[in-house]
Amino acid sequence: MIRNLDLTALRSFVAVADCGGVTRAAGYLNLTQSAVSMQIKRLEQSLDTQLFDRSSRSLILTGAGEQLLSYARRMLDLNDEVYGRLTSKEYEGEIVLGVPHDIVYPSIPLVLQQFHARYPRMRVNLVSSYTIKLREMFERGEADIILTTEDGVGPNGETIIELPLVWIGAIGGTAWRQRPIRLAFEHKCIFRKGVQVALDRAGIPWEMAIESDQTRTIEASVSADLAVHAILEGSSPPQTESIAHGGALPELASKKVNLYASDLFKGEPAVALGDLIRASYSMRAGRVPIAAQ
Repeated sequence: MIRNLDLTALRSFVAVADCGGVTRAAGYLNLTQSAVSMQIKRLEQSLDTQLFDRSSRSLILTGAGEQLLSYARRMLDLNDEVYGRLTSKEYEGEIVLGVPHDIVYPSIPLVLQQFHARYPRMRVNLVSSYTIKLREMFERGEADIILTTEDGVGPNGETIIELPLVWIGAIGGTAWRQRPIRLAFEHKCIFRKGVQVALDRAGIPWEMAIESDQTRTIEASVSADLAVHAILEGSSPPQTESIAHGGALPELASKKVNLYASDLFKGEPAVALGDLIRASYSMRAGRVPIAAQ
């Protein structure tokens, strides 16, 4: 007998696995919690297996759940690709999206993947740079949508999330214990001055040990335990980690992640890209996506 998997239930299953729970997944999918729970239950019944270990407070995938997750992602990607190809309104063109180096991950790759599935003929030109340069590009009309990291928000901008700055260093590193503490920052990094001021107020001597225009140089130096750096929470690059300094380093300020969209670039694809960005950060913050409210 031929049996078919329910793609709607699979989508809920993937959302719960990605969001870490039914509540956040329901907000992301714009469904009720009971609807998501029922879809997961029906999926488990159809497969006659348990997909989540519910013995702890958080939902953890079972071995069968981990295996299904891999299949489910591929099935949904193919479904979305087919649907996009056959039902798209043939939107064509290019959107220039500017994003600061340090917040490209983890949100932007998922946004680009989802946007491509909806508008396969639209090209997104991702420009990764510093907030100052991105604002200049936007004002010159060289970028259609930009994200920035700022203390405030400029005219026609909107704050989509506010995140604290955290100290990062090499995994298991000790550079943060040294005095003067060695710092690694790009020349135009908008966080640099605030970090120096925070250290001065705390009476902690510092030196600018590593300076570069290349983000990869800073990341490599920090991961080698040659210096420390500061970055928005949740954006630590590979081979680094947040420093558990226990109060030995000053707490750092929060920064706003702002979205600016050009008035000259309108239409369904531009609106959709903005909504996907908002939804991604809303899910990251554990909020109901703006588009779903």
